[in-house]
Amino acid sequence: MATDTSKYKFNHSMLRVKDPHRSVKFYEHLGMSLIQKIPQPEAKFDLYFLAYDSPNALSHKAHWSDRQGIIELTHNYGTENNPNYTVANGNSDPGRGFGHVCISVDNIQAACQRIEDAGYKFQKKLSDGRMHHIAFALDPDNYWVEIISDNKAEDTENIKETDPSTYRMNHTMLRVKDHSASLDFYKNILGMSLLRTSESPSAKFNLYFLGYVLGANNDVNTSPLEGVLELTWNYGTENDPDFKYHDGNSEPQGFGHIAITVDDLDEACKRFEERGVRWKKRLTDGRMKNVAFVLDPDGYWIEVVQNEKLKTRSNW
Repeated sequence: MATDTSKYKFNHSMLRVKDPHRSVKFYEHLGMSLIQKIPQPEAKFDLYFLAYDSPNALSHKAHWSDRQGIIELTHNYGTENNPNYTVANGNSDPGRGFGHVCISVDNIQAACQRIEDAGYKFQKKLSDGRMHHIAFALDPDNYWVEIISDNKAEDTENIKETDPSTYRMNHTMLRVKDHSASLDFYKNILGMSLLRTSESPSAKFNLYFLGYVLGANNDVNTSPLEGVLELTWNYGTENDPDFKYHDGNSEPQGFGHIAITVDDLDEACKRFEERGVRWKKRLTDGRMKNVAFVLDPDGYWIEVVQNEKLKTRSNW
């Protein structure tokens, strides 16, 4: 049986955190639910999977492997008690690479006020700078969480209420060195479609939004979606032989990987092998025979996992 990339999902983005209780509380304040926890006491770490799961959610009550838009928090035991432990949020050197995760909300002014009222900080408030239709909150580890609106910001200025059950975990942003190589990889290797392009020649960067949307033709309104990947390309980096982004897995650590779930893990990995991908971990490597990791052109790790709804493989 061949693998069908139209059945793939952009499942999750993994972030290392210092204190899981503080981090889970933050993302639950954003309206997410803890849908799965995978303890690994023998290896001294736990995994927390958070997603939107209200009756309004796109994947209400679905198995975690049959979803898009999950945030996976990885906690290594003891970091919460280490006053010197910090993570790299990806937005400053030497750890620059990963940029942010993003939620889309109903009424952005009310949503931002609710976050501020809870005592959380902002990297950029709506009123800051020239772009008054987006904001960036900071989670307890100072990861940036972009906030965008599913409605026009000018139409919601006087609305004081917000409903977190309508929010979406919209996208994850990665900076890339060579947009052509990255677009080719994510489209032709991982099977994503280019949903939308935003070009900013005056600021010398472009944004490319990709995801698993059938029939997409670079003209999709992405704000209502989950499972979107945003690639940020700053002009000229592709011509610098010494330029490199940080993958988050060497020091300083922070972001870990993105993950896709597939219809048939063995067949998907066979297809990747035939297409000459670089591997971080093949299925046959190590003790964990139910996950693989491929590398994108910038060396970001991409976990590949079985969608358990389509084919049972592991008792997650």
